[in-house]
Amino acid sequence: MKKALTIDVGGTKIYSAIVNSEGKIVSEIEKHSTPKTYDKILEVFKELINKHEDEVDVIAFSTCGAVNNTNDGILGSTGNICKEYPSTDFKSLSRKKVFVENDANCAAWAEHVIGASKGYKYSVMLTLGTGVGGGIILDNKLYKGKSGAAGEMHFKMTRTPQRDCTCGSWGCFEAYASGTGLKLTAEEIAETKEITTYDVIDGVKAKDVLMTKIFNTWQDDILNGIIGLANIFDPDVVVLSGSMAEFVDTGYLTEETNRQIVTQPTKVVKAQAGNYSGMIGAGLLALGVEG
Repeated sequence: MKKALTIDVGGTKIYSAIVNSEGKIVSEIEKHSTPKTYDKILEVFKELINKHEDEVDVIAFSTCGAVNNTNDGILGSTGNICKEYPSTDFKSLSRKKVFVENDANCAAWAEHVIGASKGYKYSVMLTLGTGVGGGIILDNKLYKGKSGAAGEMHFKMTRTPQRDCTCGSWGCFEAYASGTGLKLTAEEIAETKEITTYDVIDGVKAKDVLMTKIFNTWQDDILNGIIGLANIFDPDVVVLSGSMAEFVDTGYLTEETNRQIVTQPTKVVKAQAGNYSGMIGAGLLALGVEG
């Protein structure tokens, strides 16, 4: 059975493992803090590849940042890692084939092949974390757009107050639907900065009226984004992953989405591929495993 060394590159952590063509992790998962300098990042890559290159058929990167359609380079700055990182010549890192894809796209593919959207031809995945990532599957194919940058969840929301976004614009879906968005919504409604997302979640569990209002406002921001995406892509299913996804009510989101969309009914579900779906998806894509 073919195997891939998969390396998941984020702004704070770099994970690696060997994944087989069934989407199973068949090695120990190695973890490194993401170095601050470019040279040190390359050292981590080279160390991992030199250690495992002879055990695998391909090297697969799941990375922050949009990736080009030839799957060998990053398009522009990622904002959460050293500025030189997008210039990486990934092909030069190994004598084996090297494959690169955006981390949210990788996670969406893992869900499509082995997870919550398995068996569906059309799906949209949203990763709700500190920010919001996205991946789109159309007719069993990962949709990347003309350059490779499709799936960025930075469309505008008709919502006040308008918030600055990490992308440099303002009023983006990410600025409201992310964990950071929940924190900002809490500050606005509670009229204090002395409040955390943990306060909100704990308050909802305790049936606190104010915290429930904050949570419902945030969840409705997610709902409005899903409605727009469902109207555009007409998916079989919308998959929610990431650390904040565990708190949302998918039954409510499904019911309200279907009540308001003009396309055919869909459903909202939680991801099933696990915490390492980025690595799994990168391996499956690099090995050519279809859903």
